[in-house]
Amino acid sequence: MERRELLRLLASAGALPLLGPLATLAPLARAAGTDDWQAQFEAAGAPWKSGFATPANDLPLTRATVRGRFPDAVAGTLFRIGPAGHDLGGERYHHWFDGDGMVHRFVIDGTDVRHQGRYVATPKRVAEVKAGRRMFEAFGTMPPGVEPPTSADSINVANTSVLPMQGEVLALWEGGSATRIDARTLDTLGVKTWRPDLAGMPFSAHPKVDPDGTVWNFGVSSGQGLLALYEIAPEGTLRRAAVVAVADMPMVHDFAVTERHLVFLMPPLVYDSKRKEAGASFLDAHVWRPELGMRALVVDKQNWEKRQMLSLPAGFLFHVGNAWEEETPRGTLIHVDYVRSDNADSVFTSSREVMRARRVKSTEPHLTVATLNLGTDTATQQTLAQEAEFPRIDPRRVGLRHRQVVHATQIRPDLPGFGAVARTDVETGRSQRFSYGAQAMVEEHVFVPDGSKPGWVLGTVLDFGRQKTVLSCFAADHLGAGPVAQATLPYALPLGLHGAFAPA
Repeated sequence: MERRELLRLLASAGALPLLGPLATLAPLARAAGTDDWQAQFEAAGAPWKSGFATPANDLPLTRATVRGRFPDAVAGTLFRIGPAGHDLGGERYHHWFDGDGMVHRFVIDGTDVRHQGRYVATPKRVAEVKAGRRMFEAFGTMPPGVEPPTSADSINVANTSVLPMQGEVLALWEGGSATRIDARTLDTLGVKTWRPDLAGMPFSAHPKVDPDGTVWNFGVSSGQGLLALYEIAPEGTLRRAAVVAVADMPMVHDFAVTERHLVFLMPPLVYDSKRKEAGASFLDAHVWRPELGMRALVVDKQNWEKRQMLSLPAGFLFHVGNAWEEETPRGTLIHVDYVRSDNADSVFTSSREVMRARRVKSTEPHLTVATLNLGTDTATQQTLAQEAEFPRIDPRRVGLRHRQVVHATQIRPDLPGFGAVARTDVETGRSQRFSYGAQAMVEEHVFVPDGSKPGWVLGTVLDFGRQKTVLSCFAADHLGAGPVAQATLPYALPLGLHGAFAPA
């Protein structure tokens, strides 16, 4: 796409690429102020509610208690991030995804592990903490008396994922710019602007890094029905950016890359601008339209004008594991594994009710493998037995054929989230898992390579029985045998979303 055409589309998108038109918010804001979610959360007796509590302050560098020894291959830093600032001025957010981001670093060196956590000092958080109240709308909450945002970055919470890049860490959100973080101090350095005309454009929370270091990403401009595409060189400079029009724009959180393609699985959770204009939150402006099915948009990496749309049965997803392609007599096949649910109950209900310490069960997500045939315009899929979330692979296999996916598993009827970590072969369905026990809630685990060896699995869990967060390391090929090393913090962290490992 020519730069002039890109500028025209960006100008037509306006200053609020995520939110679209903003209506008078007084009726919904008044209704939101009449409830007592904060009181309900404080009165709840659920022992796991510490996973959704608000740390009063930043957490200084603190040494953990280590059992065993962390392998040399995991000497480095595990960065993690998630929603943490859930309440302010006596008002509590009504959705887990709304909280101000807190970025963490676990510095690992053999038998020494230290943790630090700091709130990301976004313009939104700085202004609201100074005022002592919520001033802006959020993903799923319309606080009372909110002010119209001046840009997407004025409501940016930087709470979803991280991308280590060129000595910094980018704290990522869905609807606006990445936020630059100092990798050594966790100081907030300001927003990342890839190019002046891209200021404030959505830069999604799940960039993919090719084995050669090229970074691919996207952003969704819901109000204008635009999908932004990015290609970034290994040294951190922007190579290309463009926007693509998509009819019935859905909520898209993640995507996949192959050697030659970008792959977007688009669930039928579609943005309705009329709902937004009537004052709904961004989440509640979406409508479930199963008649659209799950659309699979495939974009040629070299020529973004070459696009193909295929169809799968309706379903919902947050996360994709990996994708790879092969040539056959019938055309190019793309295999993509993702975590599929029958509907979007988890985002509308389950992730809301935890904010008042209630467990509401939603449809169970399962690891699913889809095959897209670009030659015949057909798509099929197979659902595996493993319930799953937070899928991760060996980072050296991004876009290439892979077998093993690390993921959270073991849904508990009495707890939100998962109780075990697993490693599943997506071709055979065979899986091994380690259960953390009855008083644990599993967070995302990542794969850490170790030369030609099988590698390691590294991740955190909330042990709410002891009110502590625990970092564990497993041998990837013997995950079921349990951790080879663990580091226990003297406190519990709020449950986070995503992380990334940076070797020393």
